[in-house]
Amino acid sequence: MTTDSTALGTTLRAWRDRLSPAAAGLPARHSRRSPGLRREEVAELAGVSVDYLVRLEQGRSTTPSAQVVAALARTLQLTDDERDHLYRLAGLAAPSKGHVPRHIPRGVQRVLHRLDESAAAVFAADWQLIWSNRGWSALFGDQSCVAPERRNFAKDTFPIDDGPRGLSQWTVVSSDPDEIEAAVVCDLRRATGRFPSDPHLAALVAELLARSARFAELWGAGAVGAHREAHKIVHHPVVGPITVDCDVLSDSDADLKIVVLTAEPGSEDESRLRLAVVSGVQQAAAL
Repeated sequence: MTTDSTALGTTLRAWRDRLSPAAAGLPARHSRRSPGLRREEVAELAGVSVDYLVRLEQGRSTTPSAQVVAALARTLQLTDDERDHLYRLAGLAAPSKGHVPRHIPRGVQRVLHRLDESAAAVFAADWQLIWSNRGWSALFGDQSCVAPERRNFAKDTFPIDDGPRGLSQWTVVSSDPDEIEAAVVCDLRRATGRFPSDPHLAALVAELLARSARFAELWGAGAVGAHREAHKIVHHPVVGPITVDCDVLSDSDADLKIVVLTAEPGSEDESRLRLAVVSGVQQAAAL
């Protein structure tokens, strides 16, 4: 496929200009010259450098990767048709129905941006982290410094090496690890049935089967299901241990997993969670 760098850059600028900071979950700034997002804001949200985004918009870079295109589509809150158009402008094939979707629909994004005082994240069907809010980063640590391939809950649940976990910079203890392990395996098996042609999902399962005896044992049982809830203790370095309920909501079309963490109303854990999230959000807004 060929790419039209001029059309790609023009379209990216137009979509950036139409998205307000409020819609993107960013604080309002009085010095803003236009109602849309700044390049710096899009680059930060998409996890790319500002210089690279400038080169894309100016047509000086013509071959963005599928990962970059997917991140820009999420950041700019594109519809499915707009996302597919962006892939074509970049000279790439749009994701097929047999692949794990990593696009968050615009309506879901609007709901997510109203969870500023909560810790929330979105995972794809293969448990790859594709979005998290500032509350999530405040509770678990900044995800931007973690390599993308390590931001996977299945890999965290079944660690395949002695390296650091990808989804938390400090200790998180599950109330029932065996139940979590079984639920993740059942959920991944369900995903392989829905997205049999996805190479990343197949590679993930193959890697876990080869390197985790526990995963292989559970996989051999053949159970199918979905991971819905859990209870965890987050050992936060500033506010101390926080007991949280982890609820998993699913988008049925794309099998996205919306994870929201809350604490018992009126408890000390709720106070600690609120303190951790609010202080983290305020610190990020001040940067």
